[in-house]
Amino acid sequence: MTLSNYFKYLLLLFIFIIPFTASSQTNVPTKAPEPEKKNFKVISETKDKYGNIVRKVQYSQGATTVTETLILPPFPALGERIKVNPDTLNHDSIMVFVDKTNYLIAILYKRKRIRQYRAVFGPDRLKDKMMEGDRCTPEGWFKIVSKKEHGNWQKFLLLDYPNQASYTKFNERKQEGTIPQGAQIGGAVGIHGTFLSGVKMVDWGVGWTDGCIALKPEDINDLYQFVFPGTRVFVRK
Repeated sequence: MTLSNYFKYLLLLFIFIIPFTASSQTNVPTKAPEPEKKNFKVISETKDKYGNIVRKVQYSQGATTVTETLILPPFPALGERIKVNPDTLNHDSIMVFVDKTNYLIAILYKRKRIRQYRAVFGPDRLKDKMMEGDRCTPEGWFKIVSKKEHGNWQKFLLLDYPNQASYTKFNERKQEGTIPQGAQIGGAVGIHGTFLSGVKMVDWGVGWTDGCIALKPEDINDLYQFVFPGTRVFVRK
């Protein structure tokens, strides 16, 4: 090999081979899971002039102690659960109603409420979901597309978000400039339980999900037996 050809070889090596090798070995950082919230306690609880509960709570998240003030409307009476055999119900007559304002999720059968549970949502529960990462719960009509057991949250009921109505709102918001042009619509929104150490978050109305609807373990287990793929779900503010 002549000297000039040798230098040409080195030049090609630096231009093509070395950058490719370096890029192929680059480690892509992964997002660390959010530390679990533990050791919940109520510091104070009063009522304002509107009858809302003003509750100050404290909990630990990893090495951090968090103090949070929650303003909650009075919880609706949950009522007694009447004995119903889910196998005797017409699946097409069942729907799930989610009321974010009142921290409520209910099962309706032929327009009659047969079950209701307390529920929590993302940190800002009264906002409609606008894009991926905003941790808000989408509003409107949806359907359950699958149901399965879940290791951390007992059960998981996947909703058909985003559906056509979701895309319509999403595209309109992009046109209005409400959300960035590069925003993504998100997905994997569902109804599930909560980790066992966080059951009190449902009682206290602590919004902790990334946009899903969370119930106590015993409540998601009860709800699970009444719903199926295709069950309609309506979520309102």
